[in-house]
Amino acid sequence: MADNLLLPLTAILALLPASLMSLRRGYDRDGVFWAVLAVAGAGPLTWVLIHNAGAWRVDFSTSLWITVSATVILFIVVAALTDHAWRLTPLLMPYMIILAVLATLWRHTDIAERQTILGAWTSIHIIVSVVTYGLLTIAAVGALAAVLQERALKRKQPTALTPLLPPVVECDRLLVRLLGLSEIVLAIGLATGVALNVSAGGATLAPDHKTILTVAAFIVIGLLLLVHYRSGLRGRKAARLVLLAYLLLTLGYLGVKFVTDVLVT
Repeated sequence: MADNLLLPLTAILALLPASLMSLRRGYDRDGVFWAVLAVAGAGPLTWVLIHNAGAWRVDFSTSLWITVSATVILFIVVAALTDHAWRLTPLLMPYMIILAVLATLWRHTDIAERQTILGAWTSIHIIVSVVTYGLLTIAAVGALAAVLQERALKRKQPTALTPLLPPVVECDRLLVRLLGLSEIVLAIGLATGVALNVSAGGATLAPDHKTILTVAAFIVIGLLLLVHYRSGLRGRKAARLVLLAYLLLTLGYLGVKFVTDVLVT
């Protein structure tokens, strides 16, 4: 029992310095920032690689750990390629810790019979799905940051957190980029899902909750991007639609696993 708990606790501890990093004096995107973020990415990734060695596990706890690992790694890339995304760290990393703690609490789920050997199309579909959810997670955190910044501006009462976050304008720019990329990757994910269904002799789109919610998220993101480019929709209204798309994809990706692996078992 202690051995089973040691690795996830170590992964959680690897995330902790990144979640507290904004409290240090002279907080900036410097060498310390990248070193701490690298540790935050290495902890969950190591857990995923060890836990899934030999076979892919499809339980709720593992899905949460994969989400944390993928999101942190993608965030490192996004933070390196953009000027202001790194300032989402005070919101994103505590959220990653919450997901990691939930994954650890549900580690008791019986996974012995929930392993599978992956084929090529299945592997591609899973990778694309994980990348999509990771990108949309970062976008959702950016949307939350925009809401907090806009609220502080309207009330003229900045909080201790808002000076650490990107300005509203930069949040909007980041959202559009992430949503555009998420929409492309999500389209690829839907296409690979169709390929899997057709190769197995099934319907083009499986009429299940996961597919319906994923398609709904795809439509919401597409409409948001369309409205943004036509009318310049941004700020709190755009953020709410981003959070709606994230909720739909969460229900389709993690929600279904939670029901089948936690509530039903």
